Amino acid sequence: MWDLSTHAIDTAKLRGATYADVRVMHLRQRDLTTKNGQVGTLAQSESLGLGIRVLANGAWGFSSTDRLTREGVMACAAQAVSIAKASALAKRSDVVMAHEDAYIDSWQSPFRKDPFEIPLETQLDLLLAADAAMRVVKGVTLTETGMQFRKIDSWFASSIGSRIHQSKVITGCGIAATSFQGDEIQKRSYPNSFGGQHALQGYELVESLELLKHAPRVADEAAALHSAPQCPEKKGTVILGGSQLGLQIHESVGHPIELDRVLGQEANFAGTSFLTLDKLNKLRYASDIVNVVADARLEHGPGLGTFAYDDEGVPAQCTDIIKDGQFRGYLSNRETAHLVGLQRSSGTMRTESWNRLPIIRMTNISLLPGTWSYDDLLADTDDAILMETNRSWSIDDRRYQFQFSTEIGWEIKNGKKTRMLKNPSYSGITTEFWNSCDAICKFDHWTLWGTPNCGKGQPMQTMGTGHGAAPSRFRNVRIGTAFSNQ
Repeated sequence: MWDLSTHAIDTAKLRGATYADVRVMHLRQRDLTTKNGQVGTLAQSESLGLGIRVLANGAWGFSSTDRLTREGVMACAAQAVSIAKASALAKRSDVVMAHEDAYIDSWQSPFRKDPFEIPLETQLDLLLAADAAMRVVKGVTLTETGMQFRKIDSWFASSIGSRIHQSKVITGCGIAATSFQGDEIQKRSYPNSFGGQHALQGYELVESLELLKHAPRVADEAAALHSAPQCPEKKGTVILGGSQLGLQIHESVGHPIELDRVLGQEANFAGTSFLTLDKLNKLRYASDIVNVVADARLEHGPGLGTFAYDDEGVPAQCTDIIKDGQFRGYLSNRETAHLVGLQRSSGTMRTESWNRLPIIRMTNISLLPGTWSYDDLLADTDDAILMETNRSWSIDDRRYQFQFSTEIGWEIKNGKKTRMLKNPSYSGITTEFWNSCDAICKFDHWTLWGTPNCGKGQPMQTMGTGHGAAPSRFRNVRIGTAFSNQ
């Protein structure tokens, strides 16, 4: 792989590139699903190729190939330089890149059990058993289960001398039960909606989630929701479960801090951002107890945004995003760092595959733990609605006004969790919402949730991100469908 990378870089320099970097990526994936006791998906695939990015005449060019011969790679590099020179004809200014050292390194994400070494039959038997355990419950109409496994090897080389090999193993799994009654649909998922939990771990993640243990409860709650009272419409106190708060962070903090969106360089799918450059270090984003970081380091946890180096060869870092409620930082790359007064990239450039250009992506955007125990938080709350597990969401293209609904709600009265509520929802304005936070649970209740399907770019790239969160309380929140259009 290093020989091919060297040929690509040498060719690019001979053709006039002032900078070049190469990514060779080998991707392997396995997907299993069941639906109502039948196998839905059983697929395994591999992909191997090379992408080269170059600077020539002050502009970017990119090309990729799966023809991994010396001739194929040299032709790919030559095409990238031609594209850069053509792009330079329409450039507004030369690309300026922040300094970065050269690194020679190798890194493997830690895992205990390689999911690709576990027999398909073993994995499928577990899913079918969980599926069967949900179907036993009366009133359940649809049962679904799934597992996803990814193994990604990448070799990064650059004209400044970096040679970095990284290997990742990613595991995800989850179950869901849906109940149809009349014209109403209710659904419960575990351990999270939209595919469950995903992490930079091996098959040990699947085993730790104990799908069979939770399957009956998931099905029971889906059926029981039909008899539950409707979530009221009012302004009041909301306690968000960790997984729901993870998605709230993703949509109302993670996307608006992507600096390419702020600058208008990338506006597909997630739109632009209300966090214009004049707000840096000046905006009160949240209450004093709120601290949010962008942390790609392994010590933060095995998140989908965890790595040793990004796809520009920049080491993983921890960046303050919200510090004691104040807005402190963006997600930047080597090209945009100087625009916010940084001497170096915050290390957030990532690519979905060898045939895609790296772009700024969320790493692990996490709300740091607070000081409350979960029991004490409930006991301290006289009247609230606890909302758990996302069902749907909507947010404007500047990430400022939002509405979310969750699968289930629980009424909190006089410090105790009482009756179940169906169709809970809440809405608000990003900064008002985060400024209303007055309690965050401590690390014992904190989970680094994985979002495997964040879309961005054109053509779209799907990337995994991580979001650490613990249950938290928010005051004076708009609750219920009456506020959905306000």
